[in-house]
Formats: sequence, structure tokens, C-alpha cells
Amino acid sequence: MASNEFQPLQGMSDIRAPEIYIWRMIEEKARTIFACYGYEELRTPSLEKLSVFKRSIGDTTDVVQKEMYAFEDRGGRELALRPEGTAGTIRHLAGRGEEGLNARVFYIAPMFRCERPQAGRKRQFHQVGVEATGEPNPLADAECIALQQHLLDAWGLTGSKIQISTRGAMDDRQPVVDGLRKALQPHLAELCEDCQRRIAENVLRVIDCKNEKCAEIVRRIPSAIEFMSADSRAYLDQVINALKNMGIEVELNPQLVRGLDYYVHTVWEITHDALGAQNAIAGGGRYEIALGKKGIPGVGFAMGMERVITSLEACGITADQFVPRGGIWLVSLGEEALAENMKLARELRAKGIHCGMELAAKSMKAQMRKADRSGAEKVIIRGENEISKGTAMVKNMAEGSQEELKLEDVLRTT
Repeated sequence: MASNEFQPLQGMSDIRAPEIYIWRMIEEKARTIFACYGYEELRTPSLEKLSVFKRSIGDTTDVVQKEMYAFEDRGGRELALRPEGTAGTIRHLAGRGEEGLNARVFYIAPMFRCERPQAGRKRQFHQVGVEATGEPNPLADAECIALQQHLLDAWGLTGSKIQISTRGAMDDRQPVVDGLRKALQPHLAELCEDCQRRIAENVLRVIDCKNEKCAEIVRRIPSAIEFMSADSRAYLDQVINALKNMGIEVELNPQLVRGLDYYVHTVWEITHDALGAQNAIAGGGRYEIALGKKGIPGVGFAMGMERVITSLEACGITADQFVPRGGIWLVSLGEEALAENMKLARELRAKGIHCGMELAAKSMKAQMRKADRSGAEKVIIRGENEISKGTAMVKNMAEGSQEELKLEDVLRTT
């Protein structure tokens, strides 16, 4: 049998104990904090019409051109596994009329991109994100960033940095494109092959190219912000000032453009040094997404959970810290005790108590070994003698002490 027979597909992972416990911590704290800000959970399908992503993300983005899992089903429909959470969320909200134009929703879900697997980047990855629909408002953008920072603080992540910029208003799009193309034209021969193509297709993609030679050229030309209107620059200033007023530090980075076409005004990215060169934990921004005849404005962010976990581990926060401890383990000495402990386990679990036991006759040594591995706080030991007397031997695993108690006293104090 091949050694990879039981392995998941390349770029995808099984998530099991004890690792799963840090995932649960992230999710539970996120749900609690989102509720404080008035966000409600939304679960959209993993599979959508391809057009949902093409119209919202943009035909010329790398996500659509290179990274999506897109295919035709048996009925000839063009479908895609979601590569990000915003498009499907807005597709849902667009169908809810006025209610969808002023909504606050969050999602915790897997996403899919067919890209080269590497550290912190998988083909199935998971995001926690929010979307708040509504007309452009610098304070709404600042609150969204503050929410994201609140999450990082609650998880215990320190050492992250927020970089912020703007894509400007829709009316700024053409002046920015024209200005950047003109500024880059003298350097055309020096750009990488992808960027030479991007100048005609999507010149903003040149700005965040990871090729060092291209990045050096970008640093020498005027930034996109310089081609924007005074109103757009003032909008960004209001966001930054609101964040400073809340005590949240941000760094202006004019080269930050984000990779999706639906962004307008504020965009931002959160990075952490633990992730190496590809150091983005999360990103977000204000957007306007056209679905059908509707243009849905809003602001939101998404955070890669795998990348958050890697950053948390660099801060000394690991899954082992969240493994549940305590509870009770039942040790059965003999068949009669095994049957009686089945009834006792049912009674304890009905009270919400974490209770474990062997379901087959095993030696006391083997059962105690299992109890120790389970992290149980107490072990209740019963054999024929204890059952006939209505008692149980109760062992405190931390102290190593043991005493015989009436079963009714055990139940009352447990």
C-alpha cells in the first residue's frame, strides 16, 4: 500500500487534537467579540457560480486568472470553489433588498485557491472575516480596523503591524491608471514579464509585485495616492485620525493596493514577522461590488486562521494550552461494575460533566493509564464490593489521595 494512501490532497490538511483546540479558541473568541459589535453569523455555500467571483473580484486579478478552482458541472454550468469570502456574502446580501444594504455579518469558513503550497499558504485554507454594508464612511472603516485589532488582542497576538492606504474613489480610477502607466512607461524594459503585461491589463498589480527590481522601480515613481483627488486623500486622513484617537497605531504605505478590483477608499493589511517574507496575516478594505444592476458598498476584512496560528505560536501561544483538563474517569473492576458505570456515566454526562471510561473489561493498571492520559481530575473506582455497599473509591489525580465515599455523596459534590 502506498505511503500516501491516507494523506489528504497536497496543500490541504486534516486538523485534529490537540491542534484543533487552538482553532476552537480562535473561533469561540471571535464569535464573542463579533456579537459585541452587532455582527451576526452567515454561512454561504463553498461552491458558487463562477460569475459571482468574476464580476466582483475582477477578470484580470491573479485570483481569477491563476488561482481559482473553476470547472463545468454535468449541466454545463460554470462553477467555482470560493477563493475568498466577500463575493458570496455580498451575493447573499444583494438578494435581501434594503436589509442587505445595512447589514453586519461574519463568517468562519474554508476557502480554496489552486496555488503552490508553501509555509502558511494552503490550497484549502480558513478565514474568519466580517462584512458591514453601507455607504462610505471613514468612521465605519476605522471601527472595522479597531474590531480586527480587538480580535488580535483577545487571541493574545502581539507584535503585529497595521499598514494602511487608499484606492481612492471610483472617479479616481482612470486618473490613477493613466498616471501610473505614464510613470512606468520609461521603465517598461526593466519590469518583469508579468508586470509588462499588467501595465495594459491592471497596472495596480505592478505596484505590489514581489519582484525586487519591480519594487525598486515602484519606489522611484509617484505613488497612486498622488494621482487621487483631494477628497480621497482627506477620506484617508479621517480614517487614520479616528484610529489614532482610539489609540491604534497604523503605518501609511502608499504601495499597498490589495489584489482585488472591488476595493475603493481605505485598504489595509496586518503583518507579523513570524511569517517571514510573505508576512501578511490579514487584510481588509472598503469596497463596492456590482452584482446585476446593484452596487453594494461596504467594508470588511478577512484573516487567515492558519497564519494567525503560526503567529500565535511565535508568541508562545500553542494548542496544548487549550486542551480541556479535568472531568472524571470511571474505572470498572469486573463485568457488573462495567454495567453499573455505564449508567453512572450517563447520569454524570446529563449533568454536563466530562466523563470517560473503558467500554471493555481491562486491567486496573490499563484503565488508570488511560485516565491519566485523559487529564481527568478525579477517578471513580468501582468493583463488586463498592457496588454492593453503594460506595466508590475516589482518587484525586493531582494530589494522589484516595478515599471511599457514598455514591450519593460523590454525585452530590461532583
